[in-house]
Amino acid sequence: MDDIKFVVTKTIDSVKRKLDPNKRTGSFEILGYDFMVDNDLTVWLIEVNTNPCLDESSSILKAILP
Repeated sequence: MDDIKFVVTKTIDSVKRKLDPNKRTGSFEILGYDFMVDNDLTVWLIEVNTNPCLDESSSILKAILP
């Protein structure tokens, strides 16, 4: 988990200069991070999606997503 947190932090840090908090008041962004963990438990970032698929695959998601 520490490696995943590190990667997420670095990806946000890499674009923070492009984010204008004055234009984002009262809003948020859901990001979908795809990781792979190899046999040595090394964490690899596959991709980051700004519009991840939010499938209503559980009762909790069915209540939250609509």
